[in-house]
Amino acid sequence: MSSDALWRYVEALLRSRRPRPFRTRPQDQDTEVLRTAITLRAARPGSDVPREEFVNALHARLAREMTEAATPGARPVAERRTGSARRRVVQGAALVAASAVGVVLGRSLDGGTAGPKEQGGSASATLQPNRGEWRTVAAGADLPSGAVRPFETEAVSGFVSREGTRLRAVSGVCTHQGCALVLDRAAQQLNCPCHNSAFAVTGEVLHHQLPIHLRALPRIAVREADGQVQVYLPPPSGVTPPPIQG
Repeated sequence: MSSDALWRYVEALLRSRRPRPFRTRPQDQDTEVLRTAITLRAARPGSDVPREEFVNALHARLAREMTEAATPGARPVAERRTGSARRRVVQGAALVAASAVGVVLGRSLDGGTAGPKEQGGSASATLQPNRGEWRTVAAGADLPSGAVRPFETEAVSGFVSREGTRLRAVSGVCTHQGCALVLDRAAQQLNCPCHNSAFAVTGEVLHHQLPIHLRALPRIAVREADGQVQVYLPPPSGVTPPPIQG
């Protein structure tokens, strides 16, 4: 099978098009590329597939490899004499395709095991209301290192914690169906009473039994000013929000 035919087949798979049948039987060295391309295509749709930019880079590198192989001066003379140029193209294509598949499979495997990263990854983006203000939720002296305190305002409920000198604040609502989370001080985790899910006090998913991907808790901007722990939340009448750092 020619390199052009192989490339067209891989291109069609990655672009979600129906590839044309081969006119000749694929050779053994071609099957590795085809297998990885098929695996990559089979992983769609879903959040675990590589980004479109990654797939485009894959296309570009495959095209470059094949173009170099077709150019007489693109490879050393010794390689052309031994006929290894085409094998190098196929192997290079397989390597790039396999690396893409590795990303997909690695993420899929992560999603099926226990632990913060495996279940939900790092805490999601920081809540940034269009209008808001800094609201005091605890005295700094009442939140030593290792402590966790709940807070509730008219619009948002959540938890603030301190680890060393670092303050964190997260939403107090489960990302599944909005159940209010309960602080387990002994285990240092936030439990959802509705479906037995649990989050770390920093927002990461610890475990759940849901048949879906459970998102981490949104973070809330937090600071300590004049001895008071404050979070940035929507007020009854808001102000222009400051930039969120960190």
